[in-house]
Amino acid sequence: MIPGRFAPLVLKQIVRQRVRSLLTVTGLAVAMFLFTAVRAAQSGVREATQTTAADTMLIVYRKDRFCPFASRMPQSYVQQIERIPGVRSVVPVQILVNNCRTSLDVVTFRGVPRDGFEETFLPELEIVAGSLDEWRRRSDAALIGERLAQRRGLSVGDRFDAAGVTVYVAGIVRSSQPQHQNVAYVLLDFLQYGAGSRAGGTVTQFNVKVDDPQRLHEVAQAIDAELATAQEPTRTSGEKAFVAQAAADVVELVGFVSWLGWGCLAAVLALVGNAIVLSVQDRIREHAIFQTLGFRGHQIARLVISEGLVLSLAGAALGCGAALLVLWRSALAISVDGLNIPIHADPVAFAVGVGLAAALGLLASLAPAVQAGRRSIVACFRAV
Repeated sequence: MIPGRFAPLVLKQIVRQRVRSLLTVTGLAVAMFLFTAVRAAQSGVREATQTTAADTMLIVYRKDRFCPFASRMPQSYVQQIERIPGVRSVVPVQILVNNCRTSLDVVTFRGVPRDGFEETFLPELEIVAGSLDEWRRRSDAALIGERLAQRRGLSVGDRFDAAGVTVYVAGIVRSSQPQHQNVAYVLLDFLQYGAGSRAGGTVTQFNVKVDDPQRLHEVAQAIDAELATAQEPTRTSGEKAFVAQAAADVVELVGFVSWLGWGCLAAVLALVGNAIVLSVQDRIREHAIFQTLGFRGHQIARLVISEGLVLSLAGAALGCGAALLVLWRSALAISVDGLNIPIHADPVAFAVGVGLAAALGLLASLAPAVQAGRRSIVACFRAV
């Protein structure tokens, strides 16, 4: 914005008003912290609920049931679903959660058959610690998502208890898919018959993969039609559509909170504008002296704009960086009925936050900068 030789002058102007500059940077940091947190929640909702043309997964759930505790279907439905044209694989899944309500710290156990897990889920996972052999060998073993391990402070070889189930951590897995990041995969038999469970022969849902993404809706209708008169009728939908429906209240809440993000950006504009206006008013005599030393009007304007830019960048870097650190360390996720909506920020969120703050800082500084650049020496001395 200004030649390098003038940078010390800009910094000196900021440091001279320590209290004002500190309050401005702190206010900007708080606003950008909130903005980044809101953006992280919005990003998580999009990731968990936005369907794509490549989606091939269907979720078969008990009709008119929403909580895993209430959805119970015979495991024998597998044979009926497999016969439907377009179905590539069917995996019965038993789900157990320690809290069926909306929460930021829910442990979701998914009981899956060994063969079905390795064929359907394992290709989407990366084992970052432990081994699959250990999971196969022990009946009480669990492969847990990386974010769950981080949030609970778990590592391979640990045992942990949730929802009345005690498991041994055989491995930690990483995945780009939201529904794999905060769960513990255990063997289906262990979850159906272990820990005093009476869920033998029944499951919570069926994960169905289709052979053609274009037939997703067609296959879903065929499954529901096939089981419409069965003992437990079903409701089938795409995985992400299922998440969106189950977490509709959370999705709506996050959409409303987006207004908070816009309010944070408005606060950035107001804070920088107020700080620069006060700075210009306090330095009218200095600007007159600058002009007598040969500074031109556009150079004074650039000094003022640079001051606003430095304040904006400092506050945004502090706030966005703090938000990224908190979200990374906490590994939070909004869990609803055993489904997960991750709250995570990445470097893109940091770059967007800092970029928006810089743009707003420039915008807020523009009017006072133009005013300072156009004021003549005589007008400056008369205003003192």
